[in-house]
Amino acid sequence: MKVKQRNWVLIIALTILMTFVATAANATQPKYVFFFLGDGMASSQIQATEAYLTTINGASPTKAVDLRNPENRLHMSKMPVAGMQTTYDSFALMTDSASAGTAFACGIKTKSGVIGMDETLTKNVKSVAQLAHEQGKKVGIITSVSLDHATPASYYASISNRGFMNNIATQMANTGYEFFGGGGLVAPTGPARSGDTSNNIWALLAAKGYEVRNTRESILALVDSPRDKVVCINPWLQDSSAMPYEIDRVFKEMEDPDDPNRNLSLAEMTKVAIANLYDGRSGKGHRRDPSRNQGFFIMVEGGKIDWACHANDAMAAIGDMIDFDNAIGVALEFLKKHPFETLIVVTGDHETGGMTIGHATTAYTAYYDRLLGQTNSFQYFGANQWATHKAAWTASVCPNVASPDNLAANPEMLALMESVFGLQYVTLNDYQKEKLEDAYDKSMCGTNNNSASENSYLYGGYEPMIVTITHILNERASLGWTSYSHTGVPVPIFAEGREAWRFAGFYDNTDIAKKLAQSMDLPVLPVAK
Repeated sequence: MKVKQRNWVLIIALTILMTFVATAANATQPKYVFFFLGDGMASSQIQATEAYLTTINGASPTKAVDLRNPENRLHMSKMPVAGMQTTYDSFALMTDSASAGTAFACGIKTKSGVIGMDETLTKNVKSVAQLAHEQGKKVGIITSVSLDHATPASYYASISNRGFMNNIATQMANTGYEFFGGGGLVAPTGPARSGDTSNNIWALLAAKGYEVRNTRESILALVDSPRDKVVCINPWLQDSSAMPYEIDRVFKEMEDPDDPNRNLSLAEMTKVAIANLYDGRSGKGHRRDPSRNQGFFIMVEGGKIDWACHANDAMAAIGDMIDFDNAIGVALEFLKKHPFETLIVVTGDHETGGMTIGHATTAYTAYYDRLLGQTNSFQYFGANQWATHKAAWTASVCPNVASPDNLAANPEMLALMESVFGLQYVTLNDYQKEKLEDAYDKSMCGTNNNSASENSYLYGGYEPMIVTITHILNERASLGWTSYSHTGVPVPIFAEGREAWRFAGFYDNTDIAKKLAQSMDLPVLPVAK
């Protein structure tokens, strides 16, 4: 009898122990997961931004003691866990954002331009966001570019061509995800190109129970009155249905600080998403559903870091880097309140532009103060001040296009360079002046003294005058560019919170999705071939 009793005691003890172990294992899984993706961001963009912060904080970017000062560091670079990831896709050392996004979201390699499908285009693969949603987590997708762009689409769509943006938006409406925020939609009422679908996305969103908000006041109201399913679109869509560059958002706000419908920053949009998705919040139009009380997964993309680097505009990139990092700061504040339930992961999908810290003309020093005079992005300047100047002066400049001083003799253009970019013509060397003169002629009149190959190398597909201004401004600060496209360098990754340890080391970009899945106890993702 005593033996039987001991056996029963042993069985009960083992049962309790197994229950404890299972509970403890489950407790290691984060309830709230943030994945921050700086599109086009690698080590150079991070270091350039920290050197800029050091400068505007009154210190020197040439002194280690100043660069190491915590106030001059980004939130991401102060996170306790760091790693490095390779970025190539199935057939390219220099990935595109679709295949990179698929790697992060789905854990597989695929071809450039493909989203949520394998390289044979025969198999759709679910993303970590879809898997998390199926297991009860709420999902938020935030981006500074359009919501149907390659990176956000990687978390909800499967499609053979990232250009089929009406089809992508259709899949977005069918996700049931609780929050979308940032830019708008590129093709909401018809096909973006041949082969695309032709659905009315606004009608489809409404039919699926989504409310669309596009004013600052109505979006911020979600903090106190969350909704079940909402799409939040920034009031000003600057280019390609994207939010404005941060440098331009700040400029507009300074111009009209009393505008009641100012634009939102990426950090503000992240704060709204958290408030809308946080467990059990209740309010008008928001029903508490116990089955969806499993926390959340939020993906935040700083998408226009990439666009600024494509255009070789360091100040536009730095502004969006800071806005992106401020959004990370919002998540870190959330982590402080929920330290044992939150995971934050930060990385980039690839480097863009071949940005270098240092330039042939500046040797081993840096002059980041020379960047401080730039007040607008290349995009804003091209659509506004430059467009006005070109319309007013083309007729008088082009008959004399062979003249060697069309720019030097135009005080209005020289004044524009100084007022918008802080670039004083008289301080430039002869070679810089020559490059600006050639670019001015090419932009104004479509021709200059260069060969077609020279012009292609010097300007890429950008406005010759504008990209030459940013090139010279950047190189004078000690920043260089080698490309108008993506490059293939490995990219850093940072993590903090529950399960952050998983993200240390050097590994492939497809491993990020797998590590996220393991962190959230999601089904194992397919192994890339």
